[in-house]
Amino acid sequence: MAKLIEQPTVIPATGEPSKSIEEFFGRVNSDTDSLSIARMKSPPGWSEPGQTPEFDEYTIVLRGMLHIKLKEREFDVAAGQAVSVAGGEWVQYSTPHPEGAEYIAVCRPAFSPELVYRDE
Repeated sequence: MAKLIEQPTVIPATGEPSKSIEEFFGRVNSDTDSLSIARMKSPPGWSEPGQTPEFDEYTIVLRGMLHIKLKEREFDVAAGQAVSVAGGEWVQYSTPHPEGAEYIAVCRPAFSPELVYRDE
């Protein structure tokens, strides 16, 4: 059955300075635990702790640049590009560039604070 999502739910974000997370599908907005889809708006200079989530994450950058730090390398993902990070892989996301970033993140299974395992 089709389900119209009239608006996302704004989820509190980790990291500094604060970023915006608008969940369209996921555990909070649609009671969906199989996947989550959210629009992220990260300001310049935003960074969050590293994490080793139990979910796969697929990210499409719509505007700006997202910086990805893995244990073995670092790289930028520009507007029009995408990246996938497998569950169980350590990753740290940030937007150190002056334009920040706007991107869509898809997590499978759905994002949950209990499944993200952020660094202390």
